[in-house]
Amino acid sequence: MDSIIWDWNGTLLDDIGLCIRSINTLLKDRNLTEINQETYREVFSFPVKEYYKAVGFDFEKEDFSIPAHQFIDLYSNGFDSCPLQSSAKEVLTFLMKKGSRQFVLSAMEHQMLESTLAAKDLTHFFEGIAGIQDHFAVSKTEQGKKLIRDFNIEKEKTMLIGDTIHDYEVASEMGVTCILIADGHQSKERLKQTGAVVIDNLRDLLTMVFPQY
Repeated sequence: MDSIIWDWNGTLLDDIGLCIRSINTLLKDRNLTEINQETYREVFSFPVKEYYKAVGFDFEKEDFSIPAHQFIDLYSNGFDSCPLQSSAKEVLTFLMKKGSRQFVLSAMEHQMLESTLAAKDLTHFFEGIAGIQDHFAVSKTEQGKKLIRDFNIEKEKTMLIGDTIHDYEVASEMGVTCILIADGHQSKERLKQTGAVVIDNLRDLLTMVFPQY
């Protein structure tokens, strides 16, 4: 593949623990049942408003924007504790040396995306970075299409790598190949239902997808 479009959260960044701690803080504040990792990976979805409903939030009692902004504050305060996924820099370095164009497409708000990539010293790997325009993570499909246009990316020679069903949906809308990694925000069983290639971790990209490594 000439171009690789990366998802960020859960794919390159191991932030599932922080996301669970943050949502549990909000659930506890509302006397709602907290969730564990297994439950989280079975209910997390896009748009995230539906995921919030699934874990017990009642948006007849409060506006979605309230817990959404509270979550962002908790996430931002805890971000420094998040490591990269194992082998993330190794894979990015291999692809850079191989000559692949690399991009990031995320449901994270754009400025926050840029700052988090910089904080992990990854910006230099990417030719382009595309986040969404607000914190509500409704969809990143349009941003993905814009990325294709702005950087003249050849769809037939492009792979999107993500960790959610939504990443597969976005890739399908963009007309690019998709590989899903099963150590992020959704379970392997859910990811397999898409029919996409599903691998266990980033390291498998080097042994299964790029065997010349």
